[in-house]
Amino acid sequence: MNMISNVAADSGELKALRDKIAQRPVWQRAAIVGTPLALLAAAVTFWTSDPSPAAAPTAPMVTVAAPLERQVNQWDDYVGRFEASRSVEVRPRVSGQIVAVHFTDGAIVRQGQLLFTIDPRPFTAALAEARASVASAQAELSLAQTDLGRAKRLLAEQAVSQSNVDQIVARVRSSQAALAAAQARVRSRSLDVEFAYVRAPISGKISDRRIDPGNLVATGETLLTTINALDPIYFNFDVPESLFLKTARARQAGNASGQVAEIRLQDEAAYNWKGRLDFTDNGISQNSGTIRARAVVPNPNYFLAPGMFGNMRLADGGSVSALLVPDAAIRTDQARKIVLVVGKDNTVAAKPVETGPLVGGLRVVRSGITKADHVIVQGVQFAMPGAKVNPRVTQIKPTEAVALAAPPPSTPSASQATLATN
Repeated sequence: MNMISNVAADSGELKALRDKIAQRPVWQRAAIVGTPLALLAAAVTFWTSDPSPAAAPTAPMVTVAAPLERQVNQWDDYVGRFEASRSVEVRPRVSGQIVAVHFTDGAIVRQGQLLFTIDPRPFTAALAEARASVASAQAELSLAQTDLGRAKRLLAEQAVSQSNVDQIVARVRSSQAALAAAQARVRSRSLDVEFAYVRAPISGKISDRRIDPGNLVATGETLLTTINALDPIYFNFDVPESLFLKTARARQAGNASGQVAEIRLQDEAAYNWKGRLDFTDNGISQNSGTIRARAVVPNPNYFLAPGMFGNMRLADGGSVSALLVPDAAIRTDQARKIVLVVGKDNTVAAKPVETGPLVGGLRVVRSGITKADHVIVQGVQFAMPGAKVNPRVTQIKPTEAVALAAPPPSTPSASQATLATN
C-alpha cells in the first residue's frame, strides 16, 4: 500500500510539473525536457550495454626440429710452437785463422757441405812431421828385428848369452810401440788437417756467418754459425693431465687414432699441415699439471720455421655417431646445459644435456635427448617450460663450409670435431 501511495504522489507531482512547463515559452520547454531525456538515454546505454570479453592470448610461434644424426670425428685442440727436429751450433775443432767462407747466409745446406776453411798449412806441416816419425820408427823396428834374428842363431851355437837375446827382444817391442805411437800421431795430424775444413754436420737451413775471413778462432769456443734441421719439424705442446689420461686409456683399448695431428697456422683457416704424435714426456709437471708432448710434421719445402705458433687438433676417438643441434638451441640453467623440447600436446619441456664440441656450426649433444625429440631451434626466448607453443617443423642442416672458413677457438685443450667423410 505504501508503494502505491508513493507512486500516486509522484504522479501528482509530475502532473503539476507538466502544467508549469506547459505555461513556459517553447524554447524553455525544449531545454527542460531535452536535458533529462539525454541523461536518461545515457543511463540506459550505460546499464544496458554488454562489454565483450578480453581476447585470449595466442601461443607463441616456435621452430622445432629433430636432432641431426651424423658420424663425426672428435678432436682435442691445443696451441703449440714449432721447433727444429735437430739443431747444431757449428764451432771449430781446431784453432787458426778463417781464410774462406763457402755458403750463403740463410741457404739450405747438405750434410758434409764445406762451410769454412781454416788455414790448413800448420796442420799440413805437423802431419808431414808425424809421417817422418813413422818412417823413423819403422827403421828402428826393422833394425831391431834383424838383430833379434841374428842373436837367435848365435844363441843356438851358444855364441851369445840368453841375456843378450832378451835385451834385443825388449828393443824390438820398444820399436813396435814407438811405431804405433808415430802412426797415432799421423792419424791425429790428419784429423787436424780434416778439421781445418769445417763441414755441415747435418742437412738443414743455415743461419748467417758469425765470423768473417781473417779472424782467428779457438777450438770449441768460437761460434761460426747454426744449422736447423727442418724436414721433418717438431710441434711441441702441453697436454693437461685429464686429456693425457683419456688418450692413454684410448691407446690401451687399441684405439690408435689419437696419434693423428692436424695443424693450422695463425693466418690459416684450414688445417693444412698433417703430422703424427711421436713423443710424450716421462712425467707431469707439478707446477702446471701438464705433460709435454710432440708431433712430427713433414716440411719438405722448409716453409715452417722454428718458433712459429700453431693450433693443433688431435683425434680423440675416431668416427662416432652423434646428435647435433644448433648452438643457439642450448641454454644455460645455472650450472647445467638444457634444451627445450616440444611434446605431442605442444607443451614445452626442459631436458638437461651433456654437450660436446662444435661441428659445422652445430653443437654435439652427447646425452640427454634422442633423435625422436623435437628441439626448439628458433624462438627459444619465447618458450617457457610448461607453456604451450605453436610449433613449426623444420630440418637441421650442417654448415661445414662456414665452420672451416672461421678459425676455431685458440683456447688450449678446447674440444672440437668435424663431420666424418664417407
